[in-house]
Amino acid sequence: MKGEIVSRVREFLRKTPVADIRSISLLTGSKQYAWFLMNYLVRRGEVNRLTKGYYTVHQDPSLFVYCLKPAYLGLQDAMSFHNLWEQETVPVVITCRRVRTGRREVLGHNVMVRRISKRYFFGFDFYQTGDFLLPVSDVEKTFLDMVYFGEIRKEHLRSFKPRLSIPKLQKYMARYPLSFREKVVSLLRL
Repeated sequence: MKGEIVSRVREFLRKTPVADIRSISLLTGSKQYAWFLMNYLVRRGEVNRLTKGYYTVHQDPSLFVYCLKPAYLGLQDAMSFHNLWEQETVPVVITCRRVRTGRREVLGHNVMVRRISKRYFFGFDFYQTGDFLLPVSDVEKTFLDMVYFGEIRKEHLRSFKPRLSIPKLQKYMARYPLSFREKVVSLLRL
């Protein structure tokens, strides 16, 4: 019986990018046994702990985005994803949840967590990266987030300008206050 449960949990972990303890406890029938089993699999090196209660068999720290749902990958990480710059970046997770922001260590790598208002939580889609889909902000939302968080530089503008869809950008900007919209327009005129 227990061997059959462990086999089911291992199969489930291979099929999903990130599993939470609630999902594992549904498979095991007991939350207590789920915690025991996941700690055992982590000690054996079969499973990696992303954060408390979230596990994966993969080595990608970007999967941390699934631990802070609703969230998406943005800023410099999204710029790299959309080929807007060539530099290697740490994953930047943007969430509207009230969580501790700043640097975190996930799977031995740094991950940055930034918080944004629910009003500005939009403009992302799921993109295929390796074996799984990750939520990444689109080009227009990445540009607006770079301005919002004060991360935009002149060298970034040269990359963004030819790739921006102006109608989509205008639609997105309508959600922001007038002072922010004026700042974006002035940056695009440079």
